[in-house]
Amino acid sequence: MTKPEAKQRIEKLKAEINHHRYLYHVLDKPEISDSASDSLKNELLKIETEFPDLVTPDSPTQRVGGKPLPFFKKIGHKVPMLSLEDVFSVEEFSGWMKRIEKLSPGAKNFYGELKMDGFAVSLLYKNGVFYSGSTRGDGKIGEDVTENLKTIEAIPLRLEISKESEIRKANFDPEKVAKSVQSGEIEIRGEVYMTKSAFEKVNKEQKKQGLEPYANPRNTAAGSIRQLDPKIAARRELDFLAYDIVTDLGQKEHSQEHDLLKILGFKTDKRAKKLSGTGDVMDFWEKIKTQRENLEWEIDGLVISVNDNRIFSKLGVAGKAPRGAVAFKFPGKESTTKVIDIIVQVGRTGVLTPVAVLEPADIGGVSVSRATLHNEDEIHRLDIRIGDTVIVQRAGDVIPDVVRVLKNLRQRNAKEFHFPKKCTVCKGEVVRSAGEAAHKCANKNCPAKHRENLYHFVSKKAFNIVGLGPEIVDKLADAGLVKSSPDIFNIDPKDLLDIEGFAEVSANKLVLSIQKSKKISLARFIFSLGIIHVGEETANLLAIYIGGVQELSDASVEELQKVPGIGESASKSIVEWFEDKNNKELVHNLLKAGVDVKSPPKISKKLAGKTFVFTGTLDHLARDTAKEKVRLMGGGVSSSVSKETDYIVAGENPGSKFDDAKKLGVKIISEVEFLNLIS
Repeated sequence: MTKPEAKQRIEKLKAEINHHRYLYHVLDKPEISDSASDSLKNELLKIETEFPDLVTPDSPTQRVGGKPLPFFKKIGHKVPMLSLEDVFSVEEFSGWMKRIEKLSPGAKNFYGELKMDGFAVSLLYKNGVFYSGSTRGDGKIGEDVTENLKTIEAIPLRLEISKESEIRKANFDPEKVAKSVQSGEIEIRGEVYMTKSAFEKVNKEQKKQGLEPYANPRNTAAGSIRQLDPKIAARRELDFLAYDIVTDLGQKEHSQEHDLLKILGFKTDKRAKKLSGTGDVMDFWEKIKTQRENLEWEIDGLVISVNDNRIFSKLGVAGKAPRGAVAFKFPGKESTTKVIDIIVQVGRTGVLTPVAVLEPADIGGVSVSRATLHNEDEIHRLDIRIGDTVIVQRAGDVIPDVVRVLKNLRQRNAKEFHFPKKCTVCKGEVVRSAGEAAHKCANKNCPAKHRENLYHFVSKKAFNIVGLGPEIVDKLADAGLVKSSPDIFNIDPKDLLDIEGFAEVSANKLVLSIQKSKKISLARFIFSLGIIHVGEETANLLAIYIGGVQELSDASVEELQKVPGIGESASKSIVEWFEDKNNKELVHNLLKAGVDVKSPPKISKKLAGKTFVFTGTLDHLARDTAKEKVRLMGGGVSSSVSKETDYIVAGENPGSKFDDAKKLGVKIISEVEFLNLIS
């Protein structure tokens, strides 16, 4: 990047970041996520680091926060409320640790706390009584939100000092603490936040009144505190977590402050702990990262501080942040990146899916270089162009997708994308049926369809042929060894020796894996065929209630619809599939090749009409085994909780489904209770 290019990019980034910062911090109306905003700021910081002479005082990297709102009384902070430096990777955190070690070799011990995604406030107590509360504001001057803070039960209106022995145990002088509380000023800082359940409750009420739901708990908490009417804050079920005592009460370590805060009557982070060295910090970071989704509140990382207050103070301030503490962020679920190209992929059903080719971006700890654009309508809705800066999200294991185009960052040479009228693989006609969003290749013999069907056939939930992934399938198909799925079972080890990457040992290993896969359950076999509208759960139901390959082939639409959970679309699709002579021949050739399809045992009616949902880790049964047992007893399995759910089976570390079940009044049973139920 040249200096003129860097200058142009910096100006655009500054304008975009400041726009979203104003929406988020001042108006409490965010349009993008925190992780997306962090990604933009990180890009700006990297460019400014490369071109330090381009850094200006108005850069978002040089400020703490927004200006206080004009209709609140202003309160000055005696000690500035600084923001923390953010680090987004293990490498960046290690760099911070090295700087600390260099500046202060004695800094060996640290303190780790959950970084609440809340709203920072300062509380002032005079003579032990809550006197005033203020927001961070610009770090020097905040907004007076005392009356709103008084509505939060977790904020004590009077400090506790009766526990002399506990004060001494925390290594404080009881007399000094008592004197400061009774006849002095004490400043406490912490985070106002909203639990996930409280947030859902508020949004439920919003929807009842026909109002727009709030974006996230953090901004709802901030908006509640910034209301002029305290009654609004009182209705929001806000909470408070204390993390800092600004006043000198004799504390030598930051961990001591947490101990004293509990004694004084504040809620603190129960998971916070002392840490020794980088390894200890990383273990704690990894542990909390795995627990993140199951917490009752939102967090976006850890705060790691030098525990020794003397060393912390000596380290001082760098820019607008203390050197002795850092926000060690978890990988964001969203990130910003650039669109290099837009291509079209053809799936096994012939659907043409546009895909954005991206500059690699780290999202949730995974490098993402592609994101689905779904269909032509989505491209128009997003108004996405090649060269655009976009926000990309990745949730769970789903394919990443583009959330939004940042049009203010669009370059003049951004290129529009036009959906193809011919299949990009076979050049066959592309059609779009009335009422459907998808474009499909009309050519039944499209090579892309055949190739995707092969990928599906060998996949984990189908034949699960170990060692035969898409890359090897491509090699076998390109060599002419596999034209359709039955060909897989006729491969000879000698046939593989001419293919790159195969030797005698690896060839024999793959063929052995193929032969082992010949024994397959009826459900997996049905799923492997790739029939439209027949997913894993539908295949299981068909296997249980229909009972065999021939029976499924002969079944009518009416017969299939009698199977619980099988609708008209799936029934018609199955009948049409088996009516195709090529498909009938494919099944015949699979059986001829030695595929041994095992029909399930006859079902009982013990759980007939009952629907189960599983969450958490089971100790005695694999999740798939437990589901199979439910189906064999006439019950159904769902992936989500609803009012129609009869039981939720909760294992260790249950997820959000557990909370959903409690709200809906669904019966929650343990794994042991489930085993008793099916015995």
